Amino acid sequence: MSHDHHDDAHWETFIRANTQLMAPPLVPELLLHLAMESLPIWQKTEDELGEMNVPPPYWAFAWAGGQALARYILDHPEVVAGRHILDLGTGSGLTALAPMRAGAASALAADIDRLALIATRLNAEANGVAVEMTADDVLSRPPRSFDVVLVGDLFYERQLADKVLAYIDAIRAMGALVLIGDPRRNYFPRDRFKLIAEYRVPVTRELEDSEIKRTAVWQVP
Repeated sequence: MSHDHHDDAHWETFIRANTQLMAPPLVPELLLHLAMESLPIWQKTEDELGEMNVPPPYWAFAWAGGQALARYILDHPEVVAGRHILDLGTGSGLTALAPMRAGAASALAADIDRLALIATRLNAEANGVAVEMTADDVLSRPPRSFDVVLVGDLFYERQLADKVLAYIDAIRAMGALVLIGDPRRNYFPRDRFKLIAEYRVPVTRELEDSEIKRTAVWQVP
């Protein structure tokens, strides 16, 4: 992937201009560059960045599953302490930041959206933590070894859900602990995982079907 730093600067400016630094409701310990309202940033991303084939600005919101995962990790730091973490589809970076705050040895934030990685870098800086990042599509290659793999809100689309499940099976077989944060989205296979914590997460009414989303953290057995 060619990397143009001029683009990075432009996108960084775009992120700062269209978000505010604030804490997600369930995770007051961390600050993220978040959009106040969904419609304007969705529209602007399309208008200003659409011709560059940029995905929707998922990075501009603290989705329910990610908030639940981050909360769980901050409340149970022993799960990640001293361990190497992979955060799949990191978005805002929230679920890569939380393990680092909780004492992880390293966290790799993976997202095929480069804008999400720039947002993640800005969010890491805002919280004084270091995370590693990759724009590689980790789901389409054999898994590297990690101690803990975090999956927040990735079951919203069938094709993606299938790839995630295949990846989870492969990395679980390598001995990784796999934790999933999900409010039981459309393609979430509820019978495959063990429920370990439940939360009520305040979310954006415009993006979800309710203002409070019942969300759980699941473990892959």
